[in-house]
Amino acid sequence: MTDTRHLTELERHLLNDYQHDLPLSPTPYADMAEQLGVSEKQVLESLDTLHRDGLISRVGAVFRPNRVGASTLAAMSVDESELESIAEIISSYPHVNHNYEREHEFNLWFVATASSEAELCSVLGEMEERTSHSILALPLLEDYHIDLGFDLQWT
Repeated sequence: MTDTRHLTELERHLLNDYQHDLPLSPTPYADMAEQLGVSEKQVLESLDTLHRDGLISRVGAVFRPNRVGASTLAAMSVDESELESIAEIISSYPHVNHNYEREHEFNLWFVATASSEAELCSVLGEMEERTSHSILALPLLEDYHIDLGFDLQWT
């Protein structure tokens, strides 16, 4: 989204209220709708709009690293002229939620996850083969709790 826009009250609630405590049920969107006093269709349409406008990338659970399967922080050193195309390749894997650029020799960073260490190694190897770039894997050694939620204050 390149232009700014005002968020609807429903969008604000969806962005703020469900960063934590997303309903864990067979019908989470219906549960959210009931809690917010709107229809499930309105919730889904608002989430689709937020996604289309680039304000959210996904809706879903986030599991603690290495509690389920395997994961690693990963970095690549990519020439600026190739950065966008390499980032697209990395993002095409379901094992990667997102990637981001940093001003450093290792300028493309992402977290890769898999159901096992063997699968993770295989996926990273495939990424290296497809991109012709080495990946620096930095697996979790010690777990520190970081709350990635943000209390969005609306004025």
